[in-house]
Amino acid sequence: MAGRNIFTIRVSEEDAGKRLDTLVASFVSECSRTFAANLIIRKDILVQGNAKKPGYRVKTCDEICGHIPSPEPLNSEPEPIDLDILYEDEHLVVVNKQPGLVVHPAPGHYTGTLVNGLLYHCDHLEGIGGKLRPGIVHRLDKDTSGTLVVAKNTAAHENLSLQFKQRTIRKIYLALVHGETKAESGVISMPIGRHPVHRKKMSVSARKSREAETSWQVKARFQGITLLEVSPKTGRTHQIRVHCAAIHHPVMGDEVYGPRRSGKDVPKNLSPIIQSAPRQMLHAWQLEFVHPATGKNMRFESSIPSDMKGLIDALKINCTV
Repeated sequence: MAGRNIFTIRVSEEDAGKRLDTLVASFVSECSRTFAANLIIRKDILVQGNAKKPGYRVKTCDEICGHIPSPEPLNSEPEPIDLDILYEDEHLVVVNKQPGLVVHPAPGHYTGTLVNGLLYHCDHLEGIGGKLRPGIVHRLDKDTSGTLVVAKNTAAHENLSLQFKQRTIRKIYLALVHGETKAESGVISMPIGRHPVHRKKMSVSARKSREAETSWQVKARFQGITLLEVSPKTGRTHQIRVHCAAIHHPVMGDEVYGPRRSGKDVPKNLSPIIQSAPRQMLHAWQLEFVHPATGKNMRFESSIPSDMKGLIDALKINCTV
């Protein structure tokens, strides 16, 4: 490989048979499989000088040449959005994202996002990770609250992205789920992919899926509802919500993967409480990683938001197992 943006890969016997986009993503830092696929489609990456599809199976001695375009200028405008800053230094910022806040601009949400707020808060934020996602190394769903780290420079972005890729970052969520689990803890290991019919949903029954693993343990029990500590080992889209639904304990208030109505085993006095959930009751509680510059272990915890805390308090008062 040569240069920061220009690279050459010669396929070894060991790598023969791999998908082109997968191979490029494994060799080139700051390049995900999706990003690599887009570059291949744009013909920014060629094999033996010829355009190929992202799913092309590489052969021994294939020469793959390409370049990573420089980050495009940011189109997002700074906005004075209140952010709950847990920690900040010259390399990164950790926030407690409030529910309802979209992380980065996307179709239908070009303003009012966390990125817009960060651009206002930070004197400078390098346009890394694409013009709409400066500094973003991981995401939370719009209606999921909690701890999120953002890189403030390229070196930090590369380091944190690698930690996520190598699955060394520890993430613990709190989730209120329907039903009462029989065991006190467990591991859900089911591959996740795009739903075969509803393309905006994910599924454990997809035709094409990727490995996904989630561990959980009971934190509190209520009649018909359980509070779980959940730790995803992988980071698939909607992973916790999909896995909880797959074991018949969907996240409370999740309109996509679980019903808003209460289950048959829930007392009538609790039904109004459960139905009042304004969103999926999922909170990114703790995040632990190694600081990209100092090498120090960093651990952050976000307080439970008022809507989720109110439901937990109401459940405690009305029915504790």
